[in-house]
Amino acid sequence: MAILRNPLHDEQANLATISLVVLAAVAIVAALAFTRPVLVPLVVALIVYYLVSPVADFLELKLRFTRWLSTLVVMLLVGAVLSLLGLLFLTSARGLLGSADVYQVKLLDVVTTVTEWLDARGLTLSRDAIVTAVSELPTQRAMQAGAGLAVSLVQNGTLVLLFVIFLLLGRTRQLIKHPVFRQIDRDIRRYLVLKTLISLATGVMFWVILTSFGIELALVFGVVTFVLNFIPSIGSIVATLLPIPVALVQYETLGPVIALVVLMTLVQLIIGNGIDPLLMGQNLNLSPVTILAALVFWGLIWGVVGMLLAAPLTAILRIILAQFETTRPMSELLAGRLPEGDAGMTVEHPTPPQAPQAPRNAA
Repeated sequence: MAILRNPLHDEQANLATISLVVLAAVAIVAALAFTRPVLVPLVVALIVYYLVSPVADFLELKLRFTRWLSTLVVMLLVGAVLSLLGLLFLTSARGLLGSADVYQVKLLDVVTTVTEWLDARGLTLSRDAIVTAVSELPTQRAMQAGAGLAVSLVQNGTLVLLFVIFLLLGRTRQLIKHPVFRQIDRDIRRYLVLKTLISLATGVMFWVILTSFGIELALVFGVVTFVLNFIPSIGSIVATLLPIPVALVQYETLGPVIALVVLMTLVQLIIGNGIDPLLMGQNLNLSPVTILAALVFWGLIWGVVGMLLAAPLTAILRIILAQFETTRPMSELLAGRLPEGDAGMTVEHPTPPQAPQAPRNAA
């Protein structure tokens, strides 16, 4: 006996399911934004843990260190790296603050030269207004904001170190048996290691190029390039544009600046479009549109840190969504593939209308 389905009931059930999914998504996003002060250091600590846990395992398995001793050695290494980066940024900030007036004077000269060059070619600009705007740049306020950001980074860094210590002390060397967690562990660890090496190579190349051109703060720009390279697509563009204002201020002609931009662009093209895809491949299995949307989404919720973590977080979400029949089409969309027509649903074809029958004549 065939069971008749009520189309209205099915439509109402689908509408209720969609409404519940939307409400749950809104609640999750609100919770992520509200718990940002705790979740961001925790997620960063997990990333750091993924990078340093192989070192701790090597110390325990090969050198026979105890758990506490291996954790202490690893944390000393992490602390040394963070202290070196902090000292670098602090020294650069002091130098930039001390030479802020000099940069402002040079910038005024560059603005005057550019406006005179444009006036000679019929493009009249209000030179006095531009010079006044440059003279009133809030350099001191920007430096104070940078100092506040440095203090916030130190506080969050301390919390990250505490999380990493407890993660290292509580880890187990047992194999992960569940296939979902095993896939997450394999894909995210490989992505982080390769991305770190690629970003390090890009930062070193930028530092060498900027140093050869005599650009001040070359080491700072190299470190910033290393960090920004974790942001897909957008980070490499920003890292290439950042040294240009300093180069324009230092050089009186545009020739060296153009050569510098060409060399940095070549490095990004070779590493970003050649080496990076060759090593990474389709490791995270995310489409470019998904990555850009993830950058915007996580950036709105967690700021710059969210943009740095957008790719691995979205990859974890895709892996989890692929485990359930209902959410598998969403996982396929994140991977840039259209879900199959029979995935998770049954397509019903409407019955064609029948032609009206002619009335029978009475006998």
